[in-house]
Amino acid sequence: MQPGEVTELLQAWRGGDKRALDKLAPLVYDDLRRLASSYMSREQPGHTLQTTALVHEAYARLVETPHVNWQDRNHFFAVCAMLMRRVLVDYARSNGYQKRGGGMRPISLVEAEDVAQNADVDLFALDEALSRLEAFDPRKGQVVELRFFGGLTIEETAEVLRLSRETVMRDWKLAKTWLLRELDTQRPREPGRCR
Repeated sequence: MQPGEVTELLQAWRGGDKRALDKLAPLVYDDLRRLASSYMSREQPGHTLQTTALVHEAYARLVETPHVNWQDRNHFFAVCAMLMRRVLVDYARSNGYQKRGGGMRPISLVEAEDVAQNADVDLFALDEALSRLEAFDPRKGQVVELRFFGGLTIEETAEVLRLSRETVMRDWKLAKTWLLRELDTQRPREPGRCR
């Protein structure tokens, strides 16, 4: 695959060329599976949604939104990350995971050095906290979504959001701190322990 081939196909698809989507699918499938696998590695063992199903559901939702003004390959994967986040959260809601935790172990500031490295993140709680962050600081919310859910590097995130690397690093650091604090305050405490 040539470096600009995905971008060219995305732009052709945006322009109405349905064949471009057919050509795009095999080019991005392995990367979408890696992205989905990254998501699924954070889920509890025995999760009933499989990696392939996550890819297919996100792709189906992607096909339903053909009027995206695609910038490039990174933008495509950022949108796919957002769609996978939505699929997992919708799946959790529909399968009775509404109750705090859904079987996941909550994280605390002491336990979590970095949200993106923690495999036991309660996805439902993180989604709720991220939605609160997006409500008052949409840019920081986008940075988290691209970095945590999309697996993009600082440089790729900066490119997608058209920001400097330094701004993305600052937003990422502040957003992680804010989210960890939010998740820590939502964590149930043992009787007799203070926050």
